[in-house]
Amino acid sequence: MYRKLGRNSKVRRSMLAGITKDVIMNGYVVTTDARAKEVRKFVDKMITYGKDGSLVARRNALAFLHNDKAVVNKIFDELAPRYANRNGGYTRIIKIKERVGDDALTVRLELVD
Repeated sequence: MYRKLGRNSKVRRSMLAGITKDVIMNGYVVTTDARAKEVRKFVDKMITYGKDGSLVARRNALAFLHNDKAVVNKIFDELAPRYANRNGGYTRIIKIKERVGDDALTVRLELVD
């Protein structure tokens, strides 16, 4: 089962793709716990596509990431060789604190070195 995160499917998919792009480009992102747990699935899937290296995998990554070629090139050129000997588990979640306004748990989702 997946989390709806209080949004309809189009907005949710776009939000998850945006956070996925941020994690890949910056190496980390600070967000809520529920969002981080959903986004880690997509980050792991994108890196797995990069390790596959086929044209179909590149097109699938481009389709999910809204045709952002810079992000896809980073996945296939930098991250895939970095995680070549690792069988999954490319991200970690570190709990930070509760947010002041709504008391939501904020976490740092980052790529494992």
